[in-house]
Amino acid sequence: MSKRNRLLLGFLLSSAISLLAYQRRSLNKSGIAGAMTTGTATFGLGGPAWGLSLIYFFISSSLFSHYREREKAQVAADKFSKGGKRDIAQVAANGGVATLLAIGYSLTPLQPLREVLEAGYVGALATATADTWATELGVLSTTAPRLITTGEVTLAGTSGGVTPLGAAAAAGGAFSLGLVFRLLNRRRTSWALLPIALLSGLLGSLFDSLLGATCQAMYCCPACQKETERRIHSCGKLTQPLRGLSWMDNDVVNFLATFVGGLFAILLQLVMQRRSRHHL
Repeated sequence: MSKRNRLLLGFLLSSAISLLAYQRRSLNKSGIAGAMTTGTATFGLGGPAWGLSLIYFFISSSLFSHYREREKAQVAADKFSKGGKRDIAQVAANGGVATLLAIGYSLTPLQPLREVLEAGYVGALATATADTWATELGVLSTTAPRLITTGEVTLAGTSGGVTPLGAAAAAGGAFSLGLVFRLLNRRRTSWALLPIALLSGLLGSLFDSLLGATCQAMYCCPACQKETERRIHSCGKLTQPLRGLSWMDNDVVNFLATFVGGLFAILLQLVMQRRSRHHL
C-alpha cells in the first residue's frame, strides 16, 4: 500500500473512530481534531501496525475510563484536572511522542534506525497505555494507595499514589500494547519487542507517578480543604497553589512520561542491536 493510500485510510479510520468517541463522550470537539491528526499521521507514515496499535490504546483506554464511572466519580473525580472527555492537549500528551517517532520512521531508509524508532514508538505508547490503565483501574483498588516517594498511605486518586492493582494494570497495559503491535507486524518485528514494551511502559508509568508526587502542580480548595489538580474545584471555588511547578499540569507530566518510556525503549533496542552485531 502506498503512503498516500495509507494516509487516506488513516484519515478515514481516525475520523470514524473520533466521531464515535465524541458521541460516547470519550472526546470533546478539540479532541476530535487531535485524534484525527495523530491517527492519520501514525497510520499513514508508520504503517497499519502503528495506526492500529494506536487505535488499540485509545479504545482500551476509553473503555476503562467509562468502566464503573460513577463509582470512580464518587471516589476521586474531584481530584483529576479533567473529566472523561479527552481534549486536544490530552491527545497530544499521550500520542505526541509516538506521532513524532512515526514521522521520523517514514523519513529514514536505514533499517537499523527504523527498528530503533519502532521500539521507541512502542515504548512511548506502552507508557501511555500503562499509565491510563493504572489510573482508571488503580483508583478502584480496595488497598489504600501509597505515595511512590515516601510510602505513606494517601487518598485514592492522589497524584503519585500507587497500588498493587494499579501496578498490575500498568504491566498488563504495557505488555498488551507490545503484544498487539507484534501480532500486527509479525513479519518484521521480533518477539523481543514484548519485554521492551513491558519494561519501558512500566518505567514510564513509574516516572509519571514520581512527577505526580514531586513536580506536578497541585492545588487546595479553601472551602472543602481538599487537594486537587484543578484550578477551579468541583464545588466552584477557585483553588490555591499547594505544591509543584505551576506549568507542570497533568498533560505535561503525561508527555514527559511517554518521552522517557520511548527513550528507554530506544536504549534497550540499541543494546540488543549491539549484542546482535557482536554475535555475528
